[in-house]
Amino acid sequence: METFEGRGAVITGGASGIGFACARQFTRRGAHVVLADIDQATLDSAVEQLRAEGADAHGVVCDVTKLDAVEHLADEAFRRLGEVNLVFNNAGIAYAGPIADVTPGDWRWVIDVDLWGPIHGVEAFLPRLREQGGDRHIMFTSSFAGLVGNAYLGPYSVAKFGVVALAEGLSRELKSEGIGVSVLCPMIIETNLIANSQRIRSGDYGARSEQTEETAQDLSALAAPTDSSVDVDAVARLTADSVVANRLYILPHRAARESIRRRFERIDRTFDEQAAGGWSH
Repeated sequence: METFEGRGAVITGGASGIGFACARQFTRRGAHVVLADIDQATLDSAVEQLRAEGADAHGVVCDVTKLDAVEHLADEAFRRLGEVNLVFNNAGIAYAGPIADVTPGDWRWVIDVDLWGPIHGVEAFLPRLREQGGDRHIMFTSSFAGLVGNAYLGPYSVAKFGVVALAEGLSRELKSEGIGVSVLCPMIIETNLIANSQRIRSGDYGARSEQTEETAQDLSALAAPTDSSVDVDAVARLTADSVVANRLYILPHRAARESIRRRFERIDRTFDEQAAGGWSH
């Protein structure tokens, strides 16, 4: 996509946080948008705000954990926009706590939203994008936790690593078709994702495990702005620029670079350590 002007964009988790900031950025550049969110009231407010700013915006309530709901979103998006050029699989929740305390319901909840949600987005939209042709781009929101694993973020990291792998695989498979792929991997963004995640948890997953006081403090620290946090509107500008530039990775935090480099150095160093121990294969 060389421009947003006149293009149709679909954004899951679009009523707040990164999703809504990107919707505003895309529409200011001339895009028409369909926002999807599980919260009807928040969605209605977001669409109203965009329309008040002069944007062509629509809302569709969608639970990304359900394939049929995402397929309905695709039906509505093509009906309302005529053409869909950008699919942004952004909806997600956050979870923190020791892996030993994670319940089966916790695992299913995080993976259903944060990994199956993007997978459903691909299942519902990719066949239609292929048939449509023209300018097409698929995006995902992962996390720094999808590039470097960390303590107390087990289920979240598992899901977000999967999202990065999904984006990397799709990028290779779709390059020859002219379909761009990007994955956003932020550290701390000034949104209420962590604080708001629990309120949308379905009863199907049961009650979440109790957090220790120490872990709860870690969770609050993750949500609080720090010197390395980035304003969500700045992330939206970078995201839009990266789509136009067709970048696979979108990395808003320079502070992440050193940790990513150390991770891959540890992996690379293992080959030398194994060779030194006599492994010759």
